[in-house]
Amino acid sequence: MTVQWSGQTVRWQHRDGLSQFPVAKHSLHHAARSYGQCTQCPQQRRDRGDNRSVTAARTAPDVPSIKQAYSKHSDSITVEFTEVSGATSYILRAESEVGNFFSETVVTGSPGTVVQLQPYTVYSMSVMSVNSGGRSQPSYPVNARTVIKAPTLNTTSPNNGTIIVTWTPVEHAVLYTLCLIQEGSSSRFKLNTTDTIVTFNNLEAGTNYFIKGTAWDSDGRAGDDLTVSQITRPGSPDVTLVQVTQGRSLGVAVYWELAQGADNYIAWTTNGQNCTSAANSNCFIAPVECGQNHSVSVIAFNQAGPSRPSQPIDYITYPCPPENIWVEEPKAGNCSVVWDKVPLVEFYMAFIKRDDGTEKSCNTTGTTCPFFCMCGYTYLTTVFPYNQAGSSPVAPVRNYTTIPCCPQDVTINLVSTETLEIMWSPVKGAELYETTAAQTNDVIHCNDTAPVCALSDLKCNTAYSVTVTPCSDLRGCNLTCTPQTRETAPCAPEILSMTQTNSSIYRVLFTTPNTLNTNYTITAIGRYDIHTCNARNNSCELTQLPCGSTYEVTAVATTSVGRSLPGYSKPLETGPCCPVSINVTQVTQAMTNVTWAPGGGARSYITTLMSSRGYAKCHTLDTHCLMGCITCGTTYSVILEAISSTGYKSECRYRGFSSSACCPTNVKLYRRANQSLRVYWLSLGPQIQNHTVELYGTGANYSCIAAPGNMYCDIQEETCGDVYTVVATPVGQNGIKVSFCQPRTYSVPCPGINIGMVISRGKRSVD
Repeated sequence: MTVQWSGQTVRWQHRDGLSQFPVAKHSLHHAARSYGQCTQCPQQRRDRGDNRSVTAARTAPDVPSIKQAYSKHSDSITVEFTEVSGATSYILRAESEVGNFFSETVVTGSPGTVVQLQPYTVYSMSVMSVNSGGRSQPSYPVNARTVIKAPTLNTTSPNNGTIIVTWTPVEHAVLYTLCLIQEGSSSRFKLNTTDTIVTFNNLEAGTNYFIKGTAWDSDGRAGDDLTVSQITRPGSPDVTLVQVTQGRSLGVAVYWELAQGADNYIAWTTNGQNCTSAANSNCFIAPVECGQNHSVSVIAFNQAGPSRPSQPIDYITYPCPPENIWVEEPKAGNCSVVWDKVPLVEFYMAFIKRDDGTEKSCNTTGTTCPFFCMCGYTYLTTVFPYNQAGSSPVAPVRNYTTIPCCPQDVTINLVSTETLEIMWSPVKGAELYETTAAQTNDVIHCNDTAPVCALSDLKCNTAYSVTVTPCSDLRGCNLTCTPQTRETAPCAPEILSMTQTNSSIYRVLFTTPNTLNTNYTITAIGRYDIHTCNARNNSCELTQLPCGSTYEVTAVATTSVGRSLPGYSKPLETGPCCPVSINVTQVTQAMTNVTWAPGGGARSYITTLMSSRGYAKCHTLDTHCLMGCITCGTTYSVILEAISSTGYKSECRYRGFSSSACCPTNVKLYRRANQSLRVYWLSLGPQIQNHTVELYGTGANYSCIAAPGNMYCDIQEETCGDVYTVVATPVGQNGIKVSFCQPRTYSVPCPGINIGMVISRGKRSVD
């Protein structure tokens, strides 16, 4: 059994195994020795109650001797000893006063090594042989010191050509030896130093080196050696290509040459983005923002750390699309796509596509692109900025709809005097139409999708400026459409009065509510005929209107636009017709009989004989009238008024009528001395007529003529004593005697009596 200790633990090793248990330090040596004695005293074992059977005793082998004891490692001592016959194994015992160390190690032969020792510590080494008979006595002890331990090397590579080795000082070491060996190379570099830090420069980048460190004690003995490996940092990779790529997301592909000794790589951009790669010579940074101007560097990594960054390679990403795109149309048809300026742009490509498929593009370095835009179309506009990385992968699309087109074939018809019908062809882009007239304060008369509108209840004889305004939901209304002017029909004139100027002419006075140069037509419509007159002022004359007719008179205004509505009609009744002829017959000296032919349209008549000495008048429905109060020897004006059933009068003047001369008065018959008879009378009025005197007797008839101014006439009587009828009658200028003078009868005696006796006289006329 082997016993060794370390700290406060004792190991007991039986032949059939090793057990351990704790024991006090002061009893350790005694226990070991007692145990050794027990192997030679079976009786003592029985005395302690060991009931195992005792076999036949075999003697222990001889005591071996130590040839030499030396230490190659700080935790072990190797013992070379002489082997003895009969021994099946050997026990190496190591003892040290430092810490009361005691240890036994079973070995099979020489040399044997005791391990788990303390560095640079003196141990008393002895050896015992063992067989089934027990162990021998320990050999003569030999002192041996363990070597100092190897320095614990800590290595780092601060750059790709340097390795720094550091260690904590090793106790009892006075010198250190470092040996640097490049992996894969036979070259070695050995360095002795008393420092605890060594820097190896000018090494190859990314290369693995082995560093063996050994400490030396003051006796010149080399202690343990410790070999560590350290790789230098990789060299800076050479970036070969930086490419901005398109895809679902914008990215930057970075390519470089592999660096020796690098395990992985990381590419860093100046805005803090990165990508890594373990074995490939490229990586992909995504996503990246558009419109960025950055640089990228690649750093290689291995166990030693990162390399220096590669030379930065500048790159720019695709330009960002313009934030704002809009279309300006300062003048109808002249459009421009305008956008915000974008940084890092070399030029722009603007695309304009019309909704009918027509497409236009322009290449510019500015921020505007003019194009011709027709009314009524929708334009899709987009702008792609370009730089050396390419174009923006996406760009916003802006819709721009031009205002609806103005109708070009607007027709305005006057469908009635005060209604205008406006018609036009549908125009592109219009969803509804507003129709207004400036003269109505731009009130919208029609707001409809149909291309037709009627403006009604307008003012007559007024020019209306009509505008058809197309509208759409997107752009509103096109307010640039040219108005069309159309005049309504003239206003209807109103007849103010109708005055008869003569028998067949009537003057019509009417209003003139229209502009100058308006023609007015007055129409008189009768049962059998129509009469018209035209004028541009406020009156005209209807001529040749027959008497005794009834007309409906209307006034109509006419301009180049058309005719007005007829004004309210007024009836016109011409005066009854004057009788073609009138006859005045004097019935008696104081009475006449007037007759005439019927007058057209006349129902009654008023006949007047007018003179300076008086007048006679009669009103009758007949065509004749008997009139009294006629003064003889008087000239009368003959006036006849024909009166219609409505009271309309026509004054008819005829040739004057002269009543007959007055019959003589105070007619007397005298006998004269010469047997002549003298008829004497008195005459009324002027003495300008001849008088005829006729005597009608039973025996003879006599006559004589008195010259004007004479108031007697002498007749030579043949026989006397006759009875005479005496008629004294004035003779007109036409030689016609007045027929209604009354005769007188006289009895004329024979001579001796001067005056005749009136027997009878006719009825006298009224003076």
